[in-house]
Amino acid sequence: MTHTQLKGFILAAEFAIIIAIFSQLIVPLGLVPLTGQTFAIGLCATVLKRKYSCWAITIYLLLGLIGLPVFAGMASGIGALFGPTGGFLFGFLLTGWITGSYLQHFGYHYFHAITANLLGAFATLIMGTIWLAFSGHLSATAAFNAGFIPFIIPAIIKAAAAGWLGALLYKRIRYFQISD
Repeated sequence: MTHTQLKGFILAAEFAIIIAIFSQLIVPLGLVPLTGQTFAIGLCATVLKRKYSCWAITIYLLLGLIGLPVFAGMASGIGALFGPTGGFLFGFLLTGWITGSYLQHFGYHYFHAITANLLGAFATLIMGTIWLAFSGHLSATAAFNAGFIPFIIPAIIKAAAAGWLGALLYKRIRYFQISD
């Protein structure tokens, strides 16, 4: 393992903890709560390269799977990961991949960082809503109304904030500038 890889994996572990901490910032909205974890996912995907942001998200999901209370509301375990909100949790991997891929292709300018975060956030909302429909035995309309509509404005705000702050951190802190 090279120094650069080690640095990337250490950053991934650190960001997994940051995601876990932000996951505890919750505003209950019914079946799917509004949390700070989506902001942390976007920040992670903006600051780290695609590979390491996906590792950070995977570590976060594994920590929850083994029973550490890292998901929203101190939830954990297989029930939380494969329950009604599990699609949003797995969608975070999609966010990391989409956001990281976009930024690696177009660069870390503020506009691109915000655009990448918006794409990633909406991919998670779509995946989570589809999962919610199947796992909750809801109609497409009911799932859309419960898992997508209430989160559009918060997703835009958090994606813009994560993109802006992530691009700022990436440009100002050379430690984050690791190769993939």
